[in-house]
Amino acid sequence: MVINYSDQEVLKGHKSIFLAGPTPRGENTESWRTSACKYLEDKGFDGVVYVPEYSTWKPKADYVDQAQWEREALSNASVIAFWIPRTLPDMPAFTTNVEFGYWIHTGKVLYGRPHEAKKIKYLDWLYKTDTNNEPFSSLEELLNGSIELANQFGINNETEILPLEKRLIMTRRQP
Repeated sequence: MVINYSDQEVLKGHKSIFLAGPTPRGENTESWRTSACKYLEDKGFDGVVYVPEYSTWKPKADYVDQAQWEREALSNASVIAFWIPRTLPDMPAFTTNVEFGYWIHTGKVLYGRPHEAKKIKYLDWLYKTDTNNEPFSSLEELLNGSIELANQFGINNETEILPLEKRLIMTRRQP
């Protein structure tokens, strides 16, 4: 397993999992991604794990550079594993909400959150509605599903977002 951090060039052309979700804003909050990477390594995942944090696990200073790295890694990932252990005010995951909605239609998104996560009803509803799947309720279950899906997809070529006209559009019912 190779961990590809956001202070490194995006590795392309490999089976891969992007660990999407909130990033701790302070240095006193440990990232959930450390235990996710250990779990994936212990399970023998043999691909690339995209971690949208510095290899030093310190917050990144350049916002635009970070956003560009994430966009490139998300596009190249075989699987995007959204883990949203939302807590307020420490890990609000506001950017994660946007990313979730943006990438859900690619067919490579899996989503989970602990039962105690705050303000996730809409994400649950959207995931169930658009994928016909239930959210994972543990990080381990999400990562197991991600390994399985990454092994099915293998090396994934860069994904393009569906144009709006090709997305599932719900029509408004007339009263």
